[in-house]
Amino acid sequence: MTTRHLQKVAFGRRVYSTTRPAAGAENPAQYCLDLVRKHDYESYLAGPFYPAELRTGYYALKAFSVELATVQDSVSNPMIGQMRMQFWRDAVKGIADDRPPRHPIALALHAATQKSRLPSYHLKRIIDARDAEMQSSSHLTTDSLMTHAESTSSSLLYLLLSMLSVSDSTVSHAASHLGIAQTLTTLLRALPYHAINGRMVVPAEITAKHGVVQEDVFRKGSGARGIDEAVFELATLANDHLNTARSMFKEGGFEGKVPPTVMPVFLAGVPVANILGRLEKANFDVFAPSLQVRDWLLPWHVWKSYYVRMF
Repeated sequence: MTTRHLQKVAFGRRVYSTTRPAAGAENPAQYCLDLVRKHDYESYLAGPFYPAELRTGYYALKAFSVELATVQDSVSNPMIGQMRMQFWRDAVKGIADDRPPRHPIALALHAATQKSRLPSYHLKRIIDARDAEMQSSSHLTTDSLMTHAESTSSSLLYLLLSMLSVSDSTVSHAASHLGIAQTLTTLLRALPYHAINGRMVVPAEITAKHGVVQEDVFRKGSGARGIDEAVFELATLANDHLNTARSMFKEGGFEGKVPPTVMPVFLAGVPVANILGRLEKANFDVFAPSLQVRDWLLPWHVWKSYYVRMF
C-alpha cells in the first residue's frame, strides 16, 4: 500500500480540507451532519439513536470535535494552528454570550445551547488539549496520554450526557473510562498515518520497554522491532478501560444494562470494541490491510448494541 493511499485512509485523525465555513452558515445543522458523515463515520452512525430534538446538537458537538482534532494536519504551520484555537476559544465565549461567530459549527453549537446545557468548561478543555497537542503530539508516559484522552474524548462524552440532562456519577465514571479507551483505540488505528508523518503516538515508556526505535517504525512499519508488543500493551490498556466502563453498569441497580436514556452516548463503545477485536485478529499488526478498510457490519453492530443496551 502506497504512502499516498495511506494518507487517504479514514483514520482517527483525518487530513481534509473542509468546505468554506461561510458556505455552511445558511444551514449549520446540515453542514455539521455532512462533516461528521464524511470524516467521522462511526459517530455519524450513532446520530439517529439520539432524540430527534437533540440530534442536531449531537452532530454539532461531533463536528466541533472533528474540527479541532484535524487542525494540526490542516494548517501549514503551528502559528496558524494556534490562531485557529484562539478563534474557537473566542467562539465558545461568544456562544455563551449569545454572540456566536458566523461559522456553521459555532452557530449549530449556539442553537444546541438553547435546548440543552452544554458547559463551556468542557468545550474549553477540549480546545486546550488540542492546542497542547499541536505543540507536542507525543507522550512520555501512559498517564500523560490518558490525561489527554480524558480532556478530549471523555470531555465530549460529558457534554453529550449534559445534553441529555444526565448527571449520574456512575454514568459519568463509565464515560470517563470509555473516552480513554476511545482515544487509545483511535490512536492505534491511526498509527500508520502518524508514522508516515513522523509522529509516534505510543507513549515513550511503552516503546522503550519493548526496544522500539521510532525511526524504524517510520521507515519499516510493522517490520520494526518490538512495535507489535508495544501495540499489544496499549491495546490491552484500551481494553481494560473499555471493560471498566462496562463494569460500571453492573453496579447501582443497572443489572449490566445501560439505561435507555444514555445508551446513545455509549454507542461510542461499539467501534472501540470492533477495532480492538479486529486488531487482535490481525495479531496486533496495526499496519495490516484489513484494519485500513471500514467494517461493513458496523452499522448492524451499532443497531444491535442500542437495542440490547450493551456495548
